[in-house]
Amino acid sequence: QVRLAESGGGLVQAGDSLTLSCAASGRRYFTDYNKGWFRQAPGKEREFVAGITWGGGSTTYADSVRGRFTISGDRDKKILYLQMNNLKPEDTAIYYCAASLMRTGYPRQRVENYDYWGQGTQVTVSS
Repeated sequence: QVRLAESGGGLVQAGDSLTLSCAASGRRYFTDYNKGWFRQAPGKEREFVAGITWGGGSTTYADSVRGRFTISGDRDKKILYLQMNNLKPEDTAIYYCAASLMRTGYPRQRVENYDYWGQGTQVTVSS
């Protein structure tokens, strides 16, 4: 079992930066699973934002955030991060972290590939 809890969301202006954190708990090691960030805007489906493999050796990003967002993890603290720079109003959404028990050599991008989810944290970017 993996429990995930996001934090760090808030209201910012376009061009600002924000760092989201996702604290993992449970008996599994941080490296037991691939990890990802997703987001869901009102009226839209949940979409992939960024992913990282179980050992941190590979990352991937949605086209809409590549070059602005960075995913990383601290295995000792069991915290997953999402550094978000140059935020845009279209980044406004609830952000979720997720864990996938199927360890692969590449980050997984589909919602159904993930087994555990946090409760989400709201990010609002004003223009």
